Amino acid sequence: MKEHQIQVRVRYSETDQMSVVYHGNYVPYFELGRVEWLRNKGISYKSLEESGIALPIVSMTINYKKPARYDDLLTVVTKFKSHSSVKVEFDCEIWSEDKKLLTTAHFILVFVNLKTSKPIIPPDYILDIMKS
Repeated sequence: MKEHQIQVRVRYSETDQMSVVYHGNYVPYFELGRVEWLRNKGISYKSLEESGIALPIVSMTINYKKPARYDDLLTVVTKFKSHSSVKVEFDCEIWSEDKKLLTTAHFILVFVNLKTSKPIIPPDYILDIMKS
């Protein structure tokens, strides 16, 4: 499965005075989606870090279409797009409970050795998951 969905409810602290989700708070929603996409594939981000690998974002593009508001139940859709030797790309969407597309995003992440901070080719078990 190349796609994963998770739901999150907008908390009051994530909104501005108009009860609209502050633009910077979409990034953690997308991060939750990517981390859970990995977990759904049998890879915990914690175990990646424990093995000396990190996946920092090197590029992100976010398009805000409609606002999310306090107490909305959102569906974060994370779609694996592609991978190369050291990078992985995801497309993400946030949908409202009434099936309206609110926000889209594209992320590029790079596998990095935590000790050297240099890009690395991920282990075979990760490559196998991304190829399937």
